[in-house]
Amino acid sequence: MAEQTQGAVPLSAALADAATEVALALRGEGDPYALSGILRQEDALTPAAVRVLGADVLAPYAVEHRAAPFGADDEAVVRQALAAYPPGADASQVSVWTYRGLVEAAHAFLPGGAQHWPAAPDADIEWVGLDPWPKLSHRVSQLASLALPKLAPGLAEQLATRTDDLSRGFVRAVRRRDWLQAAGLGRWLARLPEVPQTLGLDSGLAFVRQMGGAEPRVALHVVAAKRFHGRGW
Repeated sequence: MAEQTQGAVPLSAALADAATEVALALRGEGDPYALSGILRQEDALTPAAVRVLGADVLAPYAVEHRAAPFGADDEAVVRQALAAYPPGADASQVSVWTYRGLVEAAHAFLPGGAQHWPAAPDADIEWVGLDPWPKLSHRVSQLASLALPKLAPGLAEQLATRTDDLSRGFVRAVRRRDWLQAAGLGRWLARLPEVPQTLGLDSGLAFVRQMGGAEPRVALHVVAAKRFHGRGW
């Protein structure tokens, strides 16, 4: 996967910077959002960073559809990442789904050029019904960027049948202080219907924000859960 192909420290810094800017944009703070202003096409780490963050790099466009002057540059950055890191024949389901999510987000949220995007690859969905809850929770947390509105409707429909198991995963992640997994699961649970009331998702997300929100990707997931689905405080 892209995250292993570059030096860990520089890529981690690029991911943190980009996640911070996305979260600020979702909160309505900071400068007007442009992906290409944060992850520049000429930077060597940009394709890997875009591929790891996936559809979240376009999350601000799900809030406000706009033909910003940066639109064409943002499109070029996304195309570069899709060309650099397509999932291979032996790719994990997480890699296939995150690639598919980025393609879907480009179609849904970027202005113009949609007919020329790569085709979204077929992605298996049987694992949702077959995985034991700990494995399911781990995978789903890695797919948090697909919890954006309009993305992966088939996956969301299947995950809705396992909200009890995802809730167990959320509680376990909080107890283990695995804030990134907890935030990713909480974000998905925020999108799904009929989450158990006994989970206390709103207070749980607030606790994750308080304890792990200094990590930019944790903050991004919690902010997205609030911005798009009204969950958390």
